[in-house]
Amino acid sequence: MTRWRLTVEYDGGPFMGWQRQDHGPSVQQALEAALQRMTGEQAVFTAAGRTDAGVHALAMATHVDVEKALTPHRLREGLNALVRPQPISVLDVAEVAEDWHARFSCTGRRYLYRILNRRAPPALDAGKVWHIAVPLDVEAMRRGAVLLVGRHDFTTFRSVHCQSDSPVKTLDRFEVARRGEEIHVEAAARSFLHHQVRSMVGCLAMVGRGQWAAEDMGKALEARDRAALGLNAPPHGLYFVEAIYPEDEASR
Repeated sequence: MTRWRLTVEYDGGPFMGWQRQDHGPSVQQALEAALQRMTGEQAVFTAAGRTDAGVHALAMATHVDVEKALTPHRLREGLNALVRPQPISVLDVAEVAEDWHARFSCTGRRYLYRILNRRAPPALDAGKVWHIAVPLDVEAMRRGAVLLVGRHDFTTFRSVHCQSDSPVKTLDRFEVARRGEEIHVEAAARSFLHHQVRSMVGCLAMVGRGQWAAEDMGKALEARDRAALGLNAPPHGLYFVEAIYPEDEASR
């Protein structure tokens, strides 16, 4: 039995999310079906995070245990051939120790949220960005974002369906920057609550529109009440960027 670490890129648009679902297609299901066709084994892929329906990934980390003797090249190429035409790509495969775990060994996660801030709607990036036609005040959004950095009770920004044991999380980074016609919001933490990033970005957009003052981000946080949430950003602008592990940090 070999434990493999895989780095996976996917367009979340056609899927109900990463995790296998009874009511629709998932990225996990697609990979497991491809591996079964390849090896005859019913193995389970475990990921660093569980992205929601419509959320994308640039480099999702996952692991799987396989009995059949394979090389990294053969496993990567075989899975990529068998998941077609679904928008999933295995970027990298490496053998890891049997106790390495994509979720529990992970020491940090990074997300990116893309807002297209122009009058004209997206043609090439439809389904990949949140289009906001009115001009956004990026400086005000930055002032609001910094109020959420640190260790806090993020109940306001937590989905009612969140299964985390505690609403207390440490947000290491929450930054806003304009990149041409886009506004990028980057978030980094050891772990996130369900819908946390989308909820924080949605409220930042209200700050950018002038519907909230920057200080209202802090007030919403202090309320510790989901009813204080202003807006939940749509999933299609969100990207899982990176899962960080101790061995990765040591090599940097």
